[in-house]
Amino acid sequence: MTQVPPLSAAVPARRRSRRPAIPWLLGFAVVFAGGAIFMAAFGGYVVPFDPTDSAFMPSMPPPALSEVPGLLWSLVTGSQTEPIHWFGTDSSGFDVFSRVLCAPRIDLSIALASNAFALLIGIPFGLIAGSFRNPLTELMMRVSDVLQSFPVFISAMILVALGGQSIINVILALSLLYAPIYVRLTRTEVLTQKSKGMVEASRAIGQSELNIAIKHILPNSMGPALVQSSVTIGFAILLTAGLSFVGAGVRPPTPEWGLMIATGANDIVLGQWWTSVFPGIAISLTVFSFAVIGDALERRYNR
Repeated sequence: MTQVPPLSAAVPARRRSRRPAIPWLLGFAVVFAGGAIFMAAFGGYVVPFDPTDSAFMPSMPPPALSEVPGLLWSLVTGSQTEPIHWFGTDSSGFDVFSRVLCAPRIDLSIALASNAFALLIGIPFGLIAGSFRNPLTELMMRVSDVLQSFPVFISAMILVALGGQSIINVILALSLLYAPIYVRLTRTEVLTQKSKGMVEASRAIGQSELNIAIKHILPNSMGPALVQSSVTIGFAILLTAGLSFVGAGVRPPTPEWGLMIATGANDIVLGQWWTSVFPGIAISLTVFSFAVIGDALERRYNR
């Protein structure tokens, strides 16, 4: 008679056999997001043209695909003496390629700074709201609900209009709008952690509620907020570009993706597609990369 192995022994083997490797999509997202961060730090030193220096020439299209191999070969052999406008130039004579590569300095800086400030605001307030139940914390959550009830883009436009059109005001506006997300995520996790045995054991040995909240609950409640931060960075990049597109973000001639799309949108009807298509592709791939990374972190956290 054949002996059937126990279920407890079969399940781990099945799980090990089905454990997937790192998907290629996540690898692409990590590489592209890392490249965007690199360009944010060093883009101004590696681009062939000054992104804010006009070449004083009419809008020039990018090289045709059939010309690219020859241009690359001329660069390798050193026969090409002048820099190439890989993405063409816009109506003001700016090199589109250089501006696309330098734009992460503005977009990523705003996204990272606003996300960091939102974390610094949201996590402590979420910890307080989850650890202590009183009228003040209830008022805090109702204010958070009110802030989340308005459309983010419209609220950002109003805040930037009230504070003035500058990078600092854009960062502060996005921080204020994204902080309620972290408040609610942290509060939910704090309420979960409060029911665990380590908290009861800490109370049994006489530790105060504040000491328990800081030493035991807080380190175990930051996971959801940190996972959400990757997705929030992508949305902050998109929102920054949207504000610049409608004229409420950074000012020209600063190299910024949304501003470049807005400048080139009027040229599409004239057949000059490259001035807005290349910035649009760059911002789409960047936001997509951060979203994929956030999804991978969420899957790992919930495993």
